[in-house]
Parts: sequence; structure tokens; C-alpha cells
Amino acid sequence: MEESGMNELELKEQAIREFVNLQRLKTAIDREKEIAYQEKILRARLQAFGIPTDELELK
Repeated sequence: MEESGMNELELKEQAIREFVNLQRLKTAIDREKEIAYQEKILRARLQAFGIPTDELELK
């Protein structure tokens, strides 16, 4: 039986990525530029999984 979801290593890697991104944002000289960059990367990841990002926009 195949286990669904993320394993412990994948969860740790995701947590590290989130921490790094938060640190980048906290120390960014141009926060708006950093936010735009991180959003662009995250949109690409979500779209690669077939998740439409336009429905996630706050309006």
C-alpha cells in the first residue's frame, strides 16, 4: 500500500524552505521586490501541481 502525503524528510525540507524564505523577506532591502520574487516562484510550483493560482488571489 502506497502512503500518500509527504514523508518526514519532505516535511523537514519544506519547513527549511519556508524558514529561508522568511529570513530573506526579513532582511530584504527591497521587500516588495522580494515578495514579488517569492510569489512568482510559488505560483510556478503550484501551477506545476495543477493548482490554479488566480483563484487564490486576495482581492
